[in-house]
Amino acid sequence: MEKEKASGQSTLVRGLKARHMTMIAIGGSIGTGLFLASGGAIASAGPGGALIAYGAIGLMVYFLMTSLGEMAAYMPVPGSFSTYAGKFVDPALGFALGWNYWFNWAITIAAEIAAANLIVKYWLPQSSTMLWSVIFLGVMSGINYLSVRAYGESEYWFSFLKVATVILFIVIGLLMIVGIMGGHTGGIRWMGEGETAFPGGFLAVFGVFMAAGFSFQGTELIGIAAGESEDPARSVPKAVKQIFWRILIFYILSLFVVGAIISYKDPLLLQSGIENIAVSPFTIVFERAGLAFAASLMNAIILTSVLSAGTSGMYASTRMLWVLAKEGKAPAWLKVLNRRGIPIAALLVTSAVGMLAFLASLFGEGVVYTWLLNASGMCGFLAWIGIAISHYRFRRAFAAQGRSLDELPYRALWFPFGPLFAFLVCFVVMAGQGYAQFLGGAIDWKGVLATYLGIPLFLLIYLGYKRKYRTKLIPLRECRLSPED
Repeated sequence: MEKEKASGQSTLVRGLKARHMTMIAIGGSIGTGLFLASGGAIASAGPGGALIAYGAIGLMVYFLMTSLGEMAAYMPVPGSFSTYAGKFVDPALGFALGWNYWFNWAITIAAEIAAANLIVKYWLPQSSTMLWSVIFLGVMSGINYLSVRAYGESEYWFSFLKVATVILFIVIGLLMIVGIMGGHTGGIRWMGEGETAFPGGFLAVFGVFMAAGFSFQGTELIGIAAGESEDPARSVPKAVKQIFWRILIFYILSLFVVGAIISYKDPLLLQSGIENIAVSPFTIVFERAGLAFAASLMNAIILTSVLSAGTSGMYASTRMLWVLAKEGKAPAWLKVLNRRGIPIAALLVTSAVGMLAFLASLFGEGVVYTWLLNASGMCGFLAWIGIAISHYRFRRAFAAQGRSLDELPYRALWFPFGPLFAFLVCFVVMAGQGYAQFLGGAIDWKGVLATYLGIPLFLLIYLGYKRKYRTKLIPLRECRLSPED
C-alpha cells in the first residue's frame, strides 16, 4: 500500500475511447489464423468444410462475447472473467482462470517473438535473432509502459491496417471471381468438374473446428479492456456488436474468396505457415491478380499482426497479474502502479517470463518451449468455458436476488442458449483436440500428453486453491452483484 501511495496512483486509468474499444473488438482475432492457417483449413476440409467450421465457431464466439459483454458493461473490471468467476461461481475457479490466462498470454508473447523473427528473416535472412528478439520485446513492453491510451492507439492502427488489407483482398477476390481482374477465368472453382466443397468428410471438418477455435482466440480481450474504458456501458456493447459483422465479413468472405479462386488440391495451400509467407492464401490471390509486390505486402501486414498480438498479450497478462495481486491471489508487490496507472511490476515480470520462454526455444532443440506451448494450448478454451459458466451463474443469481434485467446496460440475446451452446462447443473441441493421436495403429501417448497438458495443470491450480481455502460453490443469493463489491 505504501508503494501505491508513493507512486501517486492506486487504480488503473480509464483511458480507452470508444474507437479504441471498437478496433480492439474488430482486430482482436484477425492475424496469422486468417492470413496463414486458413489455407491449410481449406486444403484439409475443402472450401465448404472450412466455411462450415469457421461459421459454427464464429457463431459460438459471438454468443460468448455477448455473454462477456453483458457482464463487462455492467461490471467493468480489469480482471474480467477471473473476477466474475470469483464473484458468481467459486473463488477457486476465479483463481485458476486468472493464473491460466496470465500463463497463456505470457507464453504467447514468446511465440509471437519467435514468429516475428521468422517474418523478418524473409527480408534479412542473415540478421541476428537475438537482436530482433530484444527489439520486438522492447516494442511490446514500451507501448504498454507508456500508457493505456498508447496501447489503445497502437492497437487501433494495427487493426486498421489488418482490416484495410482484408477489405482490399475481398474486393480484389470478388472482382477475380466475376472475371474482371487477374488471371482467374471467373466463376467458383469448387463448382467445376473434378472439384468438390467437402473432400475430407466429417473428421476433416472436425479438425478445422479446432483450428478455427484457435484463430478466434483473443476476442475476449474486450472484457479485459473494459476495466480501462472511458464509458464501458456504451463502448462495450458497441464493440460486441461489431464482432458478428467482423466474423461474417472478414472470416467467412475471405474463406469464400480463397476457396473460389484456389483449388483445395493446390499443394501451395498445404504449405501455408509462418515459415513461408510466400504461400499465404492471401499472397497467392494477390499474385494471381497481377500484384507483384504481394509477398512483401503480406509480410509487412503479418508482421504488424504478430506485433499487435504480442502487444495485446502483454496488456492482457499484465492486467490479469495485477488483478490477482489486488485480490490477494498473487504477491502484493505486483499491484504497484506508476503515476500513469500502469502495473509496472506486473509488466516487468510478464516481460521477463515471455523472454525466458523465448530463450527456451533456442536451446535443447526447443523441447522446454514446445512443452510450454502445448501446456498453454488449451488455456484459451478454458477461459472461454469460464466465461460461459460465469454468465450463466450471473443471470441465475440476478433472478434469484430479485434484480431487474433493466439494470443491465447491455443484455445478451437468447439466454440461456448462448452460454450453454458456447460451453458445449468449447467442451467438444477441447475433448477432440488429440483425436489424431488415436487414429491408425498404436496410440501416440506422448502426443496425447502434450495435447492435453493444459487441463491437468488447470485442475491442479483449481483443486490446490480449493483444498487450501476450503472454498465452495457460492449460493445464488450470496453472489456479489453490485459493481462496487
